[in-house]
Amino acid sequence: MDKRGTCGSWMARSGIPRPRVVLVPARADSCAHVPSSTRNCPCKMSQLPPKSPLASPVSEGMNSRVEALDNLSMDSFWLEVENIKLSAEAEQEECSLADVKTQEEGEAEAEWLQDAGLSELLGDRGSDNDNLVLLSTLTQTQAAAVQRRLDTYSRSRRRKNKHPVRDVRDIFGVASSEKFKILKGRLGVTRIGDLSAQDMKKIPTLALIELTALCDILGFELKRNKAAKLKTTEKRLFGVPLNTLLENDQKLLPNTKVPLLLQALLSCLEKRGLETEGILRVSGSQTRIKSLEQKLERDFYTGLFRWDEVHQNDVSGLLKRFIRELPAPLLTAEYLPAFAAVQNIPDLKQRLQALNLLILILPEPNRNTLKALLEFLGKVVARENNNKMNLWNVSTVMAPNLFMHKGLPNKIPEGKEKQLAEGAADVVRMMIHYQDLLWTVSSFLVAQVRKLNESNSKRHQFCDKRIKNLLRKIHADKDKVEKNQAETVKVHASLLLKDSLEVHLNNATRVADVLRQFQKNLCQNGWNIVNAVNLLKCNNSIECPNLLLYEVGGNIGEHCLDPDTYLLDLYHINPHAEWIIKQNPSYPRMF
Repeated sequence: MDKRGTCGSWMARSGIPRPRVVLVPARADSCAHVPSSTRNCPCKMSQLPPKSPLASPVSEGMNSRVEALDNLSMDSFWLEVENIKLSAEAEQEECSLADVKTQEEGEAEAEWLQDAGLSELLGDRGSDNDNLVLLSTLTQTQAAAVQRRLDTYSRSRRRKNKHPVRDVRDIFGVASSEKFKILKGRLGVTRIGDLSAQDMKKIPTLALIELTALCDILGFELKRNKAAKLKTTEKRLFGVPLNTLLENDQKLLPNTKVPLLLQALLSCLEKRGLETEGILRVSGSQTRIKSLEQKLERDFYTGLFRWDEVHQNDVSGLLKRFIRELPAPLLTAEYLPAFAAVQNIPDLKQRLQALNLLILILPEPNRNTLKALLEFLGKVVARENNNKMNLWNVSTVMAPNLFMHKGLPNKIPEGKEKQLAEGAADVVRMMIHYQDLLWTVSSFLVAQVRKLNESNSKRHQFCDKRIKNLLRKIHADKDKVEKNQAETVKVHASLLLKDSLEVHLNNATRVADVLRQFQKNLCQNGWNIVNAVNLLKCNNSIECPNLLLYEVGGNIGEHCLDPDTYLLDLYHINPHAEWIIKQNPSYPRMF
């Protein structure tokens, strides 16, 4: 059978269920301000794609939301824009990022295929095994998204009298469109930090394909800017790329994931600024802020900078300046238009899914930095009774700092300023309010990672058919035995105990139940504790929240399990994994 028949039929059988996004009811004072899909974002230096005519018409309810939003004050937004302009004019600094150019037809598609891990499809040679493995995991909607990009790229090549590229349908057959569905499983929630680094490297590629498929279904064009080369700077803190900052910081503090300067700014504001009325909105002195920046450049790494002598409004000014002065936007030059276009999606669940996928696509330094910032902004909103900064106030102040960048072109349609401003503020509002949901990896993407790992493990096969048949029989007999013993598994805790815990599974057994059983046996059975300093409380009870259950091996690298994961379901998905209890890394180490 040719590749077309093999991969096409395989993909037709691999119906991986999509996850359902579960929304937590929002507070009336925050979510009443959700703007409609008719607004765009105020990327001061980023042109937004126009809303697609295929999008659903705005209902009367959504029109009422626009009218309610019109009554909200956008003064904070425009005041922040004016402060940014004044700061830039006073310094007369050159742009650290060259103007981003619009990509020509075919160029964007070629770059998309490269980012999606399908660059081999651009050439005349056959696809390698990595491409075949990735393509074999795609759903029909994802395959259709890939096919559309290849068709556009092929047409552009033919216009330039170049040979057409290999048709993706030669690999996995013609893909028909399917209705977008979101289903819920029993495997709990997987957060971004729950997967191993090796498995997380697969997520951005899969998320990009899924986001493109979602936009195709909704009738939106996913436009991306082409990032230009960054100019070098002599500074060590402000205007330095995130990767460079983290490389320097990791020399002082290994495993640092968020720039130390940003951590210091946020820590200072959390200690002394959360109660300050108008924090973030009230601008500090531009002269003092510029002087403080120079002192930080000189004294930050020496430890001589005195944070207790800095006014809180100046610290908030330094925070916003740090974000604005990054050589490339925190949301990246490539995907800033996509973040801006999210608010054009009429349905809230689909807006959140698009935001979730965009966050997964972000480079890890950008994603970690954005998370730290949003967590701080959430703390500011939580103190709104004291600081008078509610969710909408914080969003309107921070939107210009995230969506305006001096290295991006300034092309705002005339008369659209208010719509653009409201749109950007609403995207920031969603990221703050739904950040716990947005920093998750859907069970659908995790299932695709499992498929990739399973396919990669089968790449190196024996050529002798007799050996193949023997191995197939051995595995079949092994699986039959394991299936009969599927109700009993062993859980290891090698760092804590020499013994293992035998767990009998049924349809109701969850991770939380196993941890409680481990806690009970540790207290009552006198197990041989290897090292449990700070594990035992003074009353001889075990502190269970500082323990986590991990799924290791099989078709996954390492996966920290949600307490609500049903283990029998997980066992059937990955029967060859080991289950290991470890200490929660967020707790103080016990040894």
